[in-house]
Amino acid sequence: MSLAAGGRLGPYEILSPLGAGGMGEVYRARDTKLGRDVALKLLPESFTHDPERLARFRREAQVLAALNHPHIGAIYGLDEAHGSQFLVLELVDGESLDRRIARGRIPVDEALGIAKQIAEALEAAHEKGIIHRDLKPANVALTKDGHVKVLDFGLAKATDAAGATSIDLANSPTITSPAMLTGAGMILGTAAYMSPEQAKGRPVDKRADLWAFGAVLYEMVTGQRAFRGDGVSDTIAHVLMEQPDWNALPVTTPVPIRRLLRRCLEKDLTRRLDSAAAARLDVEEARTAAGENGAVTRQRPRWRRVMPWAVMGTLALSLLLVLSPWRLWRRAAPLAPVRVNAVLGVDASLASIDRGSAAILSPNGQIFAFVAQRRSGAPSLYVRRLDQLEATPLAGTDGAHSPFFSPDGEWIAFFADAKLKKIALSGGAPVTVCDTPDAKGGAWTADGWIVFAPFVSGGLLRVSSTGGTPAPLTTLGDGELNEAWPQVLPGGTAVLYTGTSSRTNSDDATLVVQPLPAGPRKIILRGGSNGRYLSSGHIVYVHGGTLFAVPFDLERLEVSGPPVIMLDGVASNTNGGSAQFGASETGTVVYQIGSSNGATAAAGAPIEWMDRAGRRMPLRTTPANWGNPHFSPDGTRLAVEINDGKQQDVWVYEWAHDRSSRLTLDAAQNQKPVWTPDGRRIVFWSNRDNVQNLYWQRADGTGDVQRLTHGQYPQSAASWHPSGKILAFQETRPQSGADLMLLTLDGDEATGWSPGTPTVFLSSPAIEREPMFSPDGQWLAYQANDTGRFEVYVRPFPGPGGKWLISTAGGTTPTWSRTHRELVYRTPDNQIMASAYTVSGDTFRAEKPQLWAEGRIGPGTGQRSFDLHPDGQRVAVAPDLAPAGGQQDRVVFIFNFFDELRRIAPTSKR
Repeated sequence: MSLAAGGRLGPYEILSPLGAGGMGEVYRARDTKLGRDVALKLLPESFTHDPERLARFRREAQVLAALNHPHIGAIYGLDEAHGSQFLVLELVDGESLDRRIARGRIPVDEALGIAKQIAEALEAAHEKGIIHRDLKPANVALTKDGHVKVLDFGLAKATDAAGATSIDLANSPTITSPAMLTGAGMILGTAAYMSPEQAKGRPVDKRADLWAFGAVLYEMVTGQRAFRGDGVSDTIAHVLMEQPDWNALPVTTPVPIRRLLRRCLEKDLTRRLDSAAAARLDVEEARTAAGENGAVTRQRPRWRRVMPWAVMGTLALSLLLVLSPWRLWRRAAPLAPVRVNAVLGVDASLASIDRGSAAILSPNGQIFAFVAQRRSGAPSLYVRRLDQLEATPLAGTDGAHSPFFSPDGEWIAFFADAKLKKIALSGGAPVTVCDTPDAKGGAWTADGWIVFAPFVSGGLLRVSSTGGTPAPLTTLGDGELNEAWPQVLPGGTAVLYTGTSSRTNSDDATLVVQPLPAGPRKIILRGGSNGRYLSSGHIVYVHGGTLFAVPFDLERLEVSGPPVIMLDGVASNTNGGSAQFGASETGTVVYQIGSSNGATAAAGAPIEWMDRAGRRMPLRTTPANWGNPHFSPDGTRLAVEINDGKQQDVWVYEWAHDRSSRLTLDAAQNQKPVWTPDGRRIVFWSNRDNVQNLYWQRADGTGDVQRLTHGQYPQSAASWHPSGKILAFQETRPQSGADLMLLTLDGDEATGWSPGTPTVFLSSPAIEREPMFSPDGQWLAYQANDTGRFEVYVRPFPGPGGKWLISTAGGTTPTWSRTHRELVYRTPDNQIMASAYTVSGDTFRAEKPQLWAEGRIGPGTGQRSFDLHPDGQRVAVAPDLAPAGGQQDRVVFIFNFFDELRRIAPTSKR
């Protein structure tokens, strides 16, 4: 009902109407008993005629009345007069926020002051378990003395029913009509500010308020709603499917506020900011920075961002002197590059240099991300702002390698546990994008795709950054064995990658440009790898540990000048072509000092014995780049693969005589040796026919090599059944990962062997590797990433039956002891664990894993970095080559690198 001025509701004298909405009519009134002005909100008749809803509302109102906060409009009571139910509310004298925004966007500094008070109100209410559910500018009042009052707190839950509708999307009804029902739920909230879960009619929690907070803050600083549409349905569609126009944010918007807005308006509920206190702290940080700089609009000077790094080196004073005039003279003349040696800011070592760059920079050059490993853990991702002294670990990134930023710098993608993953810098757990057995680099495009190079032979793949099944983007060119280290060039018109014709010497690789979506590929440079286009108009690449730069015409996709040397001593790896180098779009470079390893056999390591007590002694003292060791059944010989800098071959080492003999003599790559149970032959994979299939040869080197499989996908042998007639191996498919396979042989040594057709033993959405037969042949151990990381499992052979989890905190390369009832494996932090087991019928019982020996082993190369001797008392391992007396904890930053590039290698680009 409508009330006229001068009328009364009990002790309240009506003074004037204040407004109306889905929640009812609101009047200004005078409390004649207490002598104060209040606001009366009359509840809709449909509400008051429902006794159950009214009783529920009374209970909720009692809870809400307990809120006592300076930025929350108070509820004084719930009353009834003349058959009308009404709320008695605190009267806030001032202007509603929606009317303030209607006059134009609010200056950032003023908007932050308002946002801070709104966040404080949400924080206080959430601590009492109360959710607003309908936060919007119309429910925020600005008092005449500059204070904020959040109104109608929690009333959306209290009313919880269908009400009137409205065509005003900014003030559409809190409770929508029955036509808006979805499933068993009901859409609550104002269309323009409701969270996606509200729009879907799902239960909500305090994160719905954080979404609305982000929408209100966005509207304050931009003057426009974050989600706009021509109708309620259209607006809801935008909430569910679209992103706000981030370009509408004023350039003066501080970085913490940009980050806060993205975290609040995250559609994925698990990734959304879930704390009003955190929102308040972000706002306070931005306001504090504004006070330090004199205005929100002023970015921190370059010298202040660089200084924390320079303090850790020897250039602090000179850096300050050089960089102080940068802002004044930057446009007047090119600046000399400034080099700063800096520590990582965490007690850890940079990860191995054979899996992509361990250190990278965000596109804007403000964030340094790197992969490092503590002595007591697996490699993981860390991030550090250039204006801070310490790095922060990103939880859930164990085993990460080859990281790369999203174009907006808000996400980092990386590879781990046979998956491509991404993690938001704003917080939250990593998200799996897709499965991939392993990879050699990736790139995130501006239009939301990720291009990556699978580790197995083949062309580049492409997958949506939101997840999906990878699809081929390129195919191998003539003579190419692999395509690696991709980068999509600006504009998305082409992809730059490294094409390799050798698996061991990337210095012979080529830099190739493939136009997109189609067109003939173009070799732009021979004799280099890991090419990177820089916004200076150059392509940089690595050859022999030296970083070269060459001018590049982006329109013609051609080199436009001779290469020049930019940096000597860049850590790199000629086996895979990776280089420890990263650059931002703003001209800052980070790299790790080192050499080109793998170029000679001397760039490797010896092989060591390690016994159960952790004692070590030499096994093979000659250093080599070796991997995948495997003992002969009698324990007198060790088969390994060795990379001599040109190719990979299988060797057999007899330590009693310190004698090594090369088993494979052709020009192909030959890897992963596995002895037959009788010790007469060694099976291995080879690419001699351009496909990674299985072959075997007599261990003494006599006779011809025999091909065992003719598959189209890469294969790798793992173990033989004790009968000697069944070989377990893995087959890796670029789009589905690795499956466990079996190959049965017919015949015998006298009549000759005839391989049958491979069959699948285990195929699932997970990646399965390293199938290992137990000594009695009744069980098969393997590693799989069902849980998101590799663990060791055991299954009965030949089955059927379930599986038993053996490892408890990650595990790879399972190995059965022949003398003890135990299964040993390697942990992510390079320790060897052992799990004792018992067998009862078809039941396998494994005990809690225990440390097999004190000490860590080196990471090695290949899929296996250790093997257990048949006596069960010692293992062959790679030594732990962590730097003596220290860590690989330093990198070099070069500021103003692009000016130097343009000086020594001029381009037409300005």
